[in-house]
Amino acid sequence: MALNNEARGRNIGISFEFFPPKSEEMEGQLWDTVSKLQDWDPDFVSVTYGAGGTTKAPTLTAVTRFLSQTPLATASHLTCVGATKEETHQMIETFRKVGVTHFVALRGDAPGGAGAPYQPHPGGYANAAELVAGLKAVGDFEISVSAYPEKHPESRDTAADIDMLKRKADNGADRALTQFFFDNDNFERYLEKVRAAGVSIPVVPGIMPVQNLTQLKRFAGACGTIIPAFLDERFAGFDDKPEERAKVAADVAAEQIEDLVRRGINEFHLYTMNRAPLVSAVLDNLGFSRRAAKSAGAAA
Repeated sequence: MALNNEARGRNIGISFEFFPPKSEEMEGQLWDTVSKLQDWDPDFVSVTYGAGGTTKAPTLTAVTRFLSQTPLATASHLTCVGATKEETHQMIETFRKVGVTHFVALRGDAPGGAGAPYQPHPGGYANAAELVAGLKAVGDFEISVSAYPEKHPESRDTAADIDMLKRKADNGADRALTQFFFDNDNFERYLEKVRAAGVSIPVVPGIMPVQNLTQLKRFAGACGTIIPAFLDERFAGFDDKPEERAKVAADVAAEQIEDLVRRGINEFHLYTMNRAPLVSAVLDNLGFSRRAAKSAGAAA
């Protein structure tokens, strides 16, 4: 399944998403995961920021450690929901002081949770496009934003989604990271519409290796991702066989990336769920080299 020489010659880029830990045990798991995944030499990593800024303190702590104790270029997620512009600017300054130069700018979920109506803060940024403009006004930051190949659950249609993406790009976004998806044909159609709308920034596929299919289905339902029938077929019979199930999961994600590379895509954002084994297995399947292996090759 490894990428062929032509594909490797295109300099395939990867990035990873992590989330801030909520307990001492989860903190240990996060940093163990980071120590194992950093050898894949990602272009950057990102750390999530909970709805309404609910994890802003843990996010700041995690981002600070990433920047001070690892070699990884680290982006912090930033949302504007439930905050005034002044409060948002204060958070930007706090992150800038610890060395953040790259933000993933997001509107954020409504405080009431999935399905709750979104109301912009009266004194805040109304959406991610406004947040991007605000970031650009206060600093020369690198900015990533979100994109939704299968439509954001709150959008009336894909055209509205693409219009918002264009506004984010026009306001200074450098790239878009997509919600995870499994239908590459649908992504290709979406990308064609994005380009036809005049959006030229990279649109980086978000890849979710399947840690647990049942949990993934619940999560997908909340964020509007379609779970195709072939996933049930691929994982059938492996509920009580964790090793075989993990192999299938690595194969599925690697096959998706391999197919996207054939279609001309050369950057991928992997949702790690703060776990290393499955992500590493995917990259092993594709023939990527760890930093240690690269260094050894250079030394030889």
